[in-house]
Amino acid sequence: MNKNDQEFLVQKIRTQYTEKEHTGLDSLKQLDKKVKKPANVFAYLFGSISAIIMGSGMSLVMTDIGQTVGIENAMVPGIIIGIVGMIMAIVNYPVYNRILGARRKKYADEIIALSDRIIKG
Repeated sequence: MNKNDQEFLVQKIRTQYTEKEHTGLDSLKQLDKKVKKPANVFAYLFGSISAIIMGSGMSLVMTDIGQTVGIENAMVPGIIIGIVGMIMAIVNYPVYNRILGARRKKYADEIIALSDRIIKG
């Protein structure tokens, strides 16, 4: 290993143990996460719940779980439950976009001002 490689490795290890300065870019990244996180959390949770509901309806239609639960003809309730889950899954993305758009609008001025300060130095 030559001297340049050793110096590079030493610097790389050394930076792991030194305290980092909090820069404007770090603030911009945190603000960006603050904008996107609520929309992402909603989309994941609502999407998961809608998939479970749709799967429950499909299970009622395709298996004998309905008879086990006590439903004689599980076809109609299964189809209705499955359609409700599908509608929820379809609506998930537009609602996500609306939440994200509202959050972007709320924080746009702050993000633009901070990014201008970073670009101008």
